[in-house]
Amino acid sequence: MSLSNIQSLCQKFTSLSATDVEKLIEIEATLSYYAELTDCYMFIDCMLENLPHAIVVAEAFPKTERGLYEKSVIGKFVFESFEPAVFAAFKNKEKSSITRAITQEGITVEQNVVPLFNNHQQVIAVLIQEKKVEMQTTPQDDFRHMPFALIEHIVEPNSQPIPVVSDLLVESIILTNHENKVIYSNPAGYRFISELTGLERFDNVALNKILPFLQEVYDKGDDVFFLEITIDRKSFIVKKIPIRDQNDRVTLLIIHDLTELKLKENELMMKTFAIREIHHRVKNNLQTVTSLLRLQMRNDLSASSASAFQEALNRIYSISSVYELILENEDNAEEKVDVIALAKKIGHKMVGTSNTPSIQLTFHDDNVQLFCHSKKAVSLALIICELLQNALKYAFTGREEGTINIQFQQDASTISLYISDNGVGMQEVKASFGMEIITRLVEYDLAGTFSIIPSEQGTHTQIQFPVSEEVFILND
Repeated sequence: MSLSNIQSLCQKFTSLSATDVEKLIEIEATLSYYAELTDCYMFIDCMLENLPHAIVVAEAFPKTERGLYEKSVIGKFVFESFEPAVFAAFKNKEKSSITRAITQEGITVEQNVVPLFNNHQQVIAVLIQEKKVEMQTTPQDDFRHMPFALIEHIVEPNSQPIPVVSDLLVESIILTNHENKVIYSNPAGYRFISELTGLERFDNVALNKILPFLQEVYDKGDDVFFLEITIDRKSFIVKKIPIRDQNDRVTLLIIHDLTELKLKENELMMKTFAIREIHHRVKNNLQTVTSLLRLQMRNDLSASSASAFQEALNRIYSISSVYELILENEDNAEEKVDVIALAKKIGHKMVGTSNTPSIQLTFHDDNVQLFCHSKKAVSLALIICELLQNALKYAFTGREEGTINIQFQQDASTISLYISDNGVGMQEVKASFGMEIITRLVEYDLAGTFSIIPSEQGTHTQIQFPVSEEVFILND
């Protein structure tokens, strides 16, 4: 048993279930009755599975003297830019209408669209009713038989011509007849053809002969068609709409120049590559400095000197971690750094290389995704490094095990970072190089506050800083 149009098209292009398809088949059986009753054209459209377009899966035409469509449009793709009411019904799950939509054959119609639901109240398709819009003609006999798009100017007695909208557009608007000869172009269209061909007159020449790359556009026949083209370092999108005239067939070409946009994209891409290369070199240079310090540490050093070298290594590693996280994401054009991942990377590295291997490191982020740009990330990395160094150096004196907690919290405008331990506690706050680094970075780089919270056990520190354009949060 052969499959119906709905079954074969839905299986090939959509993700609808067999139950959904059966429901559409039931509705299809009534389309012809509604077409005759309303003297309108009826269609069922479904969304494509992997593309932002729709596809016609069923149709029914009224028995009129002259059909709105010369042939079946089943299997044709539908684009949002031409039939926005169709996609509005899919998105909003409610009836949508438009007084001027462009059909697959370039005809202007009045369109009413109703979403079709399955038993789970999901939109599986839309039911479309179309009626031809009769173009209004001017009383003057000269304009009566001219296609709407060919009226270049509105002329009043004893006055200068008033340019229509097409003259003011930066897009090229070109009309060609059944021989593909230009019968109208707005100023932008004239410049487009003249620049590419070097011709000043082209009214009696087939456009696809002087611009061969348009042959693919014309080969698509009656279909509405999009094509992106790059030629002679110029890039543009060609939109083709077939228009039915009273006596002839006219093709409307809308050409949008993308050359400047492409150049900007290439410049941005080159800048992005350059910035990533700089980050890569900074990371490599930091690793070189780390290697030199480690070589120096192999010499006979006193305990205090070795400790100072290790602290320097931890600070360098913290900065290097920022650039590693940036480089790990190739699509990270904005240089966003995941602060939670950064804290874990620094914390696990420092605890793993400490002299107290039984220290447990725990994180509490309350499902918060905290990001910041590279400059702020370097400041946060150094702050976390200094606080962890203080805990590892002083909190567990005389002990072989302990716990360090890192917690992030946030409200509407403030981010809080808590780092605490269950060690011996801090009897008094002593001025040190590490404390000076923390205070300066928090106050000047993050515009925040740093405080030590009194606790019966261990040391508890709190850093608060505002959410900003450079520090932002994404909630799960």
